Amino acid sequence: MSPSFKMLRSLACATLLSASALAMAAPAAAPQFDVQRVVADIRTLSSDEFEGRGPATRAEVKTIDYISAQMKAAGLKPAGDKGSWFQDVPLRMSNITGTPTLSMTIGGAAQPLTQGSEIAVRAAETGQSSVRFADLPLVFVGYGVKAPERGWDDFKGVDLHGKIMVVLVNDPDFEGGEGDFGGKLMTYYGRWTYKYEEAARQGAAGVLVVHESEPASYGWATVKNSNTNTMFDIVRVDPKAAHTQMEGWIQKDLATRLLAASGVDFEAAKAAARKKDFRPIPLKAMMSANYAVKSEIITSHNVAGLVQGSKYPNETVIYSAHWDHLGIGAPDAKGDTIYNGARDNASGTAALLELARAYAKGPKPERSVLFLAVTAEEKGLLGSEYYADNPLRPLATTAGVVNMDGPFGVEKTTNFSISGAAKLDLLTMLTEEGQKLGRHYTPDARPEAGSFYRSDHFPMAKRGVPAISFNPGRELVNGGAARGKELGDIYTRDRYHQPADQYDDSWDTSSWAGDLTLLYNVGRRVADGHVWPNWSTDSEFRAARDASAAQRK
Repeated sequence: MSPSFKMLRSLACATLLSASALAMAAPAAAPQFDVQRVVADIRTLSSDEFEGRGPATRAEVKTIDYISAQMKAAGLKPAGDKGSWFQDVPLRMSNITGTPTLSMTIGGAAQPLTQGSEIAVRAAETGQSSVRFADLPLVFVGYGVKAPERGWDDFKGVDLHGKIMVVLVNDPDFEGGEGDFGGKLMTYYGRWTYKYEEAARQGAAGVLVVHESEPASYGWATVKNSNTNTMFDIVRVDPKAAHTQMEGWIQKDLATRLLAASGVDFEAAKAAARKKDFRPIPLKAMMSANYAVKSEIITSHNVAGLVQGSKYPNETVIYSAHWDHLGIGAPDAKGDTIYNGARDNASGTAALLELARAYAKGPKPERSVLFLAVTAEEKGLLGSEYYADNPLRPLATTAGVVNMDGPFGVEKTTNFSISGAAKLDLLTMLTEEGQKLGRHYTPDARPEAGSFYRSDHFPMAKRGVPAISFNPGRELVNGGAARGKELGDIYTRDRYHQPADQYDDSWDTSSWAGDLTLLYNVGRRVADGHVWPNWSTDSEFRAARDASAAQRK
């Protein structure tokens, strides 16, 4: 993903961005949704029988067969490759074989490192069969950002070949809340994916991101569980142009010791890194690593079903959700090794299927509606990235994308939101449809988390297609925003990317019918109109959309 995207601007209020949005037809009356059927889908997909829905495992076959069977039963038409339900998605799959041997020499003292404890390294995604290096020097590079349009360069020409970058997560503005990166709202420069890409561009031998829960927006358990299992990437002509041989994270305590051995206070180093004049700090530390990597090219699958439009069948509205989760991994404190992914994202997949049933059984939409269950979101939005590069339906005539990743409220809410912040007609329409249901739009409660870059709408957005990822909000009818935040924080701490993300009969489903109604109404509004939603004139995605205008009538 290109690091040149400008920071998304906050949306102060939802207003119409174009005259065309005013002309949108009112959606057909929403159907009655069967919440217990949605529960059954979630219960099935997140059961131990589906083994955490890992791509390229036997669980993938079971998962995509279940989804396609439900689509067929609903009355959809297969929309994948060669008339099938599936789109082949070739991926590079990489695994560390055995236990990696990792160590550092800090201030002259040798220290072994335990995978998943002080450090979490990923299987190399460069195609190499092993990672072996000894006594490579470490360099602290602040936030590791090179942003010419902001006059920002954390590297200052320092040669990083044969060295390991140590880099902070998030943006330079995160701590202070203001500056050249627009405050708390994370830009793409703050994402760990960017840090890895920039390390490769700098020619570094490896990169270690310093974990802190607040700027990362999740705890160490999430880092460990996400980085120490199977890695996937799109198949690249030159994978070393996008990856270094070693990519990983370290705990803050270890980073503090690294800097202290070099006579530098960690907090002082972070403060220095928030300024343009920051210069890399060579550390009095070296690292060694030795582990084998098994790398192979496999084929995973997106699942695609279509309701053909009655009037404009060649134009498309997409509902998307990722079907995958983390599969089987390291045991938690209870010995559970199955990462069930009930909220993340069996719930989104279940919503996709229920919406598909509604569209297939109800009045036919004027535009075609594609229901797309994508693979390998947890590995870097790879299924949606592949679709965006190899669309089953032309992107130029795709009117909009509504993505669903954990789309149901923990309880009934008075608001709703989207992941990240963006200004586009599709959000205006969503806001208007929400108001009709007595709910109001609230900007992303955690803009510093970089959510816009973490959901499957993003690959479509960066190619210009108007796209949002729905968030059910957390201003609860009972307890308001404070209780909603409390429950959200508990989920992030105790369940997110952990085996504990399981379906529970105690779940409150009171919001689900309303969430599905809102999702249906906004998609139906776009599907039954013949106008083309767009981004705001100052959006970084507007130019890409306008470039394809001639292909839309």
